[in-house]
Amino acid sequence: MMRTMPTEISALIDKPLLLALVLAVGAAIGVGAERIVEGWKRTERRERWRRRKGQGRWAGGKAKLASVAPQPKPKPINAVATAAEQLRVVMEAEFSARPLLNQGERRLLTVLDKMLAEDSPGWRAMGQVSLGEILASPDEAAFFAVNSKRVDLLIVDADCRPLHAVEMQGKGHHLSDTTAARDAVKREALRRAGIGYVEVVSGDTPAEVRAIVRKLVGQGRV
Repeated sequence: MMRTMPTEISALIDKPLLLALVLAVGAAIGVGAERIVEGWKRTERRERWRRRKGQGRWAGGKAKLASVAPQPKPKPINAVATAAEQLRVVMEAEFSARPLLNQGERRLLTVLDKMLAEDSPGWRAMGQVSLGEILASPDEAAFFAVNSKRVDLLIVDADCRPLHAVEMQGKGHHLSDTTAARDAVKREALRRAGIGYVEVVSGDTPAEVRAIVRKLVGQGRV
């Protein structure tokens, strides 16, 4: 004997659009419920992971740490994409050349070049040298503390090994606590590397600068 179909179902069959809507709502509710349950499970798994990572398993009075799977290393930033973005920015900008040294530094370089040529022909002076190019350290934090700092002039030997840093200080240079601290960082890093450090004041005469340079030549490599 054939059973009659419930009135509610018959009504839905007669209205296919309404039936489709009901089915869609039911499916959405089902998916939402599944996601909620999965979220609970994920939270529970994370909590178990934290407990395993933060606690040890005790055996024989000694803590036995649970084995932890090695974590994947973070992927490095895509250097190509970064360079491409930098190129885009540079192509949209305007640039102009400017002197490497200011007027006082140029005068000092002229005196240094002349003195080195007379008293130590194998030595040379270079301008605006980055400390990151002449210093190395196994301490990453210490290296990055000096990496971007520069010295006005650097005296090197015939093999381009750094010998002495020469800083040109203007009037009131050390009035700022920040400037004094920055110079102290450079001076200490150079001292630890065995590189000399000397300051020349903007008011020094050429004769006074020559006397300073002659002392450096006499010291050789510190």
